[in-house]
Amino acid sequence: MNKQKLVLAIQLALLSSVSGMAVAQEVEVQQTQSSTQQATQQNAEEKVEKIAITGTRIKRDSFSMATPMMSMDKDALEDAGIGELADILVDEIPSISAGFSNTNSQSSVQNTGLSTIDLRDLGTDRTLTLIDGRRAVSNSYSGNYISLSTIPSSMVDRVEIISGGASAIYGSDAIAGVVNIITESGKTGFEIDVRGGESTLGGAREFTVDAGYGQTFDNERGYVYLAASWDREFGLDQSERDRSQYESSYDYNTRLLCNEMNTIEGDQCMRDITPDDWRERSDNTPGGTFEGNDWFYNTDNVLTAGFVEERDGFNYEPFDKLKIPNTKTALALKMDYELTDDVKAKFQVHYSDNHSVNAKAPEGQDYNDDELLVDPVTGEPSLVIPGTISPDNPFVPTEIAESAGSSVSWDRAFVEVGNIVNDNQRKTLRTFFGLQGTAFDGQWDWDLSVGYGKFKQEQRRSNEISIVKLRNALDAEYAADGVTIQCADASARAEGCVPVNIFGYGSISPEAADYIRANPIIDTDIEQITLGGYMTGDLFELPAGTVSSAFGFEYRKDEQEVYVDSALRALAITFNDVPPFKGDVSVTEAFAEAAVPLLRNDEGRQNLTLDLSLRLADYSQKNIDLMASYRAGVLWEPLEGYAIRANYARAQRAPNITELISPPRGDYDGFSDICDGVTMTSNEPGHDACRQDERVLAGIALSEDGVFEDQNTGYSPNAGNENLKEETADTYTLGITVAPSQIDGLQIALDYYDITIEDAITQIPNGDILRECYDSSVAFGDGNSFCGDITRDSEGQITQIIQRQFNLSEETARGYDLSVAYKLDLDDLGSLSFKADMNHVIERSASFEGNDGLEVNYYQGELNSGIFTDRATASVAWRYDDLRIRWRTKYKGPVVDDYDRVEQWEELKAENQAALDAGDPDAIVNPETPYYLFYGSYITHDISFSYRMETQQDYDVKLYGGVRNVFNNLGPWVPNTGDNYETGRGNFESAYGGGIGRFAYAGVELRF
Repeated sequence: MNKQKLVLAIQLALLSSVSGMAVAQEVEVQQTQSSTQQATQQNAEEKVEKIAITGTRIKRDSFSMATPMMSMDKDALEDAGIGELADILVDEIPSISAGFSNTNSQSSVQNTGLSTIDLRDLGTDRTLTLIDGRRAVSNSYSGNYISLSTIPSSMVDRVEIISGGASAIYGSDAIAGVVNIITESGKTGFEIDVRGGESTLGGAREFTVDAGYGQTFDNERGYVYLAASWDREFGLDQSERDRSQYESSYDYNTRLLCNEMNTIEGDQCMRDITPDDWRERSDNTPGGTFEGNDWFYNTDNVLTAGFVEERDGFNYEPFDKLKIPNTKTALALKMDYELTDDVKAKFQVHYSDNHSVNAKAPEGQDYNDDELLVDPVTGEPSLVIPGTISPDNPFVPTEIAESAGSSVSWDRAFVEVGNIVNDNQRKTLRTFFGLQGTAFDGQWDWDLSVGYGKFKQEQRRSNEISIVKLRNALDAEYAADGVTIQCADASARAEGCVPVNIFGYGSISPEAADYIRANPIIDTDIEQITLGGYMTGDLFELPAGTVSSAFGFEYRKDEQEVYVDSALRALAITFNDVPPFKGDVSVTEAFAEAAVPLLRNDEGRQNLTLDLSLRLADYSQKNIDLMASYRAGVLWEPLEGYAIRANYARAQRAPNITELISPPRGDYDGFSDICDGVTMTSNEPGHDACRQDERVLAGIALSEDGVFEDQNTGYSPNAGNENLKEETADTYTLGITVAPSQIDGLQIALDYYDITIEDAITQIPNGDILRECYDSSVAFGDGNSFCGDITRDSEGQITQIIQRQFNLSEETARGYDLSVAYKLDLDDLGSLSFKADMNHVIERSASFEGNDGLEVNYYQGELNSGIFTDRATASVAWRYDDLRIRWRTKYKGPVVDDYDRVEQWEELKAENQAALDAGDPDAIVNPETPYYLFYGSYITHDISFSYRMETQQDYDVKLYGGVRNVFNNLGPWVPNTGDNYETGRGNFESAYGGGIGRFAYAGVELRF
């Protein structure tokens, strides 16, 4: 096929700015820069082939762009020593955060096993992930989430990242930017790569086998590449870490101003106890507790009086995993064939099977724990509790029956039913076929393609409990023979009811366990069809050069169906309720791009180029009119080695199917009840309104000391909104690049970004919903719309807060990226390469219109939001012939747990100081600063090496390995639960490695 050639030396000059980095392959993350450092030695007659890159469909070199772009090549991916591509990008590039991973999705029902990324901390939905510039079918009904684990590692040649709005180029979802995974092209021969690793503390073992084979055929008219990957992550149990053995339930005493942990005697100041005294237990014990914990079965299965929860209770924490096991198989085939000298056919097919199993603790249940029941006929929802047990029940021990009133209350862990197991299997098929060619005597290139994607998720949740059946089974009586115990309800007996005995260890028979057991399923089917085409070429000549352009169209249709066992919904099971729903979205788009050279070598100016692009999209959603995305960028090089780039983009994201039509879906999000601590006389914010809630008053009356204590379930179902419209972002980037001729090998790039999203599709945080209901100028009650999304039980405890999707006011992300690279030639001693990348977040905020005006939440520097104000990586690599050694340091800046806690502490400290100044004898002279509120910086170091061995055979061998987190920095202690907003599984936080610690790995690669 004839290729377009670039004839302007000015574009070659731009390419030269990072040539040192590209050729040396020492810099893994390349921040695009502009320089004429080497171009002055080259003439216009030297030609460079144009290529297609992520930021545009116009053929050009990859550095003549106004939009900042980063890339990672094969060596960089290997150096990371991590199996998952998403983990590598998060680890290496400061502006990328983790979306879903096996260290942060332990509590997720739907997203366990996903491996996604989040650019600019704007959400996975706003980071568009492409494969060879093409959209891919989603791997979750929760959103447009592309799991990077679905791509064979051996198929990945490099990854390109465009930061800033790119909707004008690629359409919806590219608000934060684009991650484009470029697959292998042109590599021949066979290669196999075997890699393994494990934490030096034990656990977190990984093993990966990658294989690839490339070959030309039919006199090099055709090319085929086959790739296969098998990857096993064995997970990490809490039993494998000493820190996880400590039970931690943290509190801050607002009267004594000391840090507390729960103990057998209750909360005590931590200064007076040791970690061995800490406790966090549940009264849901395997033998059961009864009558308000008056009675319980001890570990010897003896009925005992005087239950003390933190002494005799059940510890659920050890059942949670620090990292979920996962097995991945991925296969891919890529084929190109030149049908004629001017037409090439291209075909790809990818298949992946991702399987994760998350074993959890057995279900715990109280007599008044309610679950959602959906009427199978009317569809009406209601809440059902198991209820108390009659003292006349044949299973009730005499001691309990004699001391009970009209009923027996209970709490129990249903260990006989089995541990809950969340089994997720994801199968993904992606394929496309396309034709490429030239037109107009080879002056224009064209591309036509059709794509199809199919994703299927089979989720099996084992050993849940049906509350309807449990309620029937707890209502037991003697049969007519006076000996047999049966379910009291005749209709329940007819349906197979087996009476349940919850009194004592192992008291539930296998038949009874089978009767109450529920194994819900959630199956998801997603299909995507894409059709597109474009032409690119030169339009006409200007004095400064040729105007290049691209024109095209795209059509896309996404269909989605979520299937659940509706019969189980009518049985009120102990599982996040996900109703069945299905829908589809389609869009037809047209786009155009142009690169306009304005100046070239004019009065000392090296070049000035204008980039323009426009995309029009017609969506099927009822509230979306014709969407227009556009972009304008300028690249100006006023002096040799110095360039300025500026970019403005209007980017948009249309709501996905789930955001539009999903009924309330079960989910759990931690929150603190604003009514916690309310008494009949308390005057904390919102407490007056809390006392207007009859259910809270009931909770105060039931408490022993007249203080309402928050024991919410954290249940916070998500709901769609069919009235959503698109969200719209204005994105600005401004940057400078420097490659001074006076310092050979030095490159510096600094880019500022400002992204403001209007009508952002998001949810109002639970804490804000509570404040708007109980602590705003709009009175508590039916007239306050926020109160309608809060449900409490008869004892005042919050059973759910519905989080609906809305087009809220605004979200903002502002900050800058800094990249510095330097290569030093050591002559006979090889060469050194230095690289440093930094991301600083100036602002990451979200706002919405509350009852009292605009409410703004800031997230930068907040661990609960996962957004670090400063992140950086720095590395030095030494290459000597075939030996390469690299040392890398990673930095995360200090954060606070949550700004609400900081505000509460500042107010409390001021109140205490005022009391001290007034001479109040009850004031605290030396108040303790709350623990787990302020976290310092986090620094880790990695070392890696590779050595390619010379052999006398027809193959070569490369050995490589390394150690991540050399000094075993496990990060700060983040308690399992308590007053802290961000809780740490096993007292570890995933943002600090999740407890994996030092990790050693080694691999071998054979090529022949």
